[in-house]
Amino acid sequence: MHYMGLDVGQTGCKAVIFDENGNPIAHSYREYRTIIPKEGWAELDSRAVINSCFDVIKEVQDAAGKNKVKAIAVSSQGEAFTPVGKGGEFLANATITFDTRAKEISERWSKDFGIKKLYQITGHTAHPMFTIFKLLWLKENNPKIFEDAEKFLCFEDLVQHSMGVEPHIGYSLAGRTMLFDIKNETWSEEITDRAGIETSKLAIPVPSGKIVGEIPKKLAEKLGFETGALIVSGGHDQPIGGLGAGAINEGMAMYAIGTSICITPAFNEPVMNDTLMKNNLCTYHHSYPGMYTTVAFHLTGGNILRWFRDNFGQPELLEANKTGRDVYDLIMDNMDDKPTSLMVLPYFTPTGTPYFDSEVSGIIHGLKLTTTRGQILRALIEGVGYEMKLNLEILEKSGISIKEIRAIGGGAKNDRMLQLMADILGVPVIRVKVTEAACMAAAMLACHAHSGEPLGELVARWVKTERVIEPNPQNKEYYTERFSIYKKMYPLLKKLEEK
Repeated sequence: MHYMGLDVGQTGCKAVIFDENGNPIAHSYREYRTIIPKEGWAELDSRAVINSCFDVIKEVQDAAGKNKVKAIAVSSQGEAFTPVGKGGEFLANATITFDTRAKEISERWSKDFGIKKLYQITGHTAHPMFTIFKLLWLKENNPKIFEDAEKFLCFEDLVQHSMGVEPHIGYSLAGRTMLFDIKNETWSEEITDRAGIETSKLAIPVPSGKIVGEIPKKLAEKLGFETGALIVSGGHDQPIGGLGAGAINEGMAMYAIGTSICITPAFNEPVMNDTLMKNNLCTYHHSYPGMYTTVAFHLTGGNILRWFRDNFGQPELLEANKTGRDVYDLIMDNMDDKPTSLMVLPYFTPTGTPYFDSEVSGIIHGLKLTTTRGQILRALIEGVGYEMKLNLEILEKSGISIKEIRAIGGGAKNDRMLQLMADILGVPVIRVKVTEAACMAAAMLACHAHSGEPLGELVARWVKTERVIEPNPQNKEYYTERFSIYKKMYPLLKKLEEK
């Protein structure tokens, strides 16, 4: 039997079919364009996204051959929503995570509602990325679309709606709207009433791994599904990725190394305290039943390597063109072998947790005429590692201890990258065999719902590890000492920028 996971990201969507033992059978990917109408705005053409989703679904079905998919679940980017009209038409583009047009509204509205009360209900601290503030911006600036909309749907539920099924939303994705009461597992009437958002216009919240409908026969034939194929609830891509990495027990965390960097741990009970709140670290549902998670993230991740490639990587680009090797593997081959004396504050984009600072800039400190290109490269990656270590330290102080990291994403394929991260973070880093963990976890949820097999047993059978990378004791000690310096850099920079 075959199962499909569909991952709807910010830059593209991918579909992967797996057999009942978690072996990938076929995959397909499509990119779509981010629309930037104004500074601070970031949108996706929702129709183009859905068309791309249907394209990859059909393509991967064709590639898989005769064995038809029994069920599908969706892993979705967070926060983005699309207003849908009464005839099913999309009334506007989706505003995505990086869209900050609602900054003033998020500050004003959350203060009026009560910042701490909002956190205690939703598990999140206010930020313009979250759906509630994007909706409030729409209400204030384009009230006709707001009133005409029959539904406001995130991408998981938008895919279901586009497949002709009543839209449902996994608890983890509902949590990213800041409209969801994570303790009572329902839309918060106190928040929606104050915001003037009708809950009937939102999808139905359900746990991950629940059957929410069947794909209608006509569409099933068009997309290559077996008649009666099920649609199963998924959720937010980070907790879904945590499931796909096998990070489902306390002390374990997924480490996603992509354009941005995310650490998603698993813990048994909601953890909501002043330390997490102060540092913008949320609490919401994991995609594994009964577990919760947070997302420690930094928006400067793999894109710092792209910056290095574009500005200093001409030798590697030329070699990649000649040999066909991956340019980033070539760049990493030329990274210095030893820890550097440079110190990088890696804020080449707005920060993520803990600061949520959109104004700060990056720093490379300690440059000399003897500094080499390979040292600069290593220092850039060290800076990202220090930033994530800062997040781990905050989690530890809040009672969330991480003893093992499961690495996924493009960066997880490079041993040197993983060794550097293990040395800085001071914990073992394990690479999982299937790095497209979000698609695998979505397919796992689909299999669980269709077959009835316990999800824990599926994780044990499907998730395979390739290598455990232990911290180098000498490097770990050096980075621990240097980390005390790193923690002073951001406060000093803010003082400097205030003058």
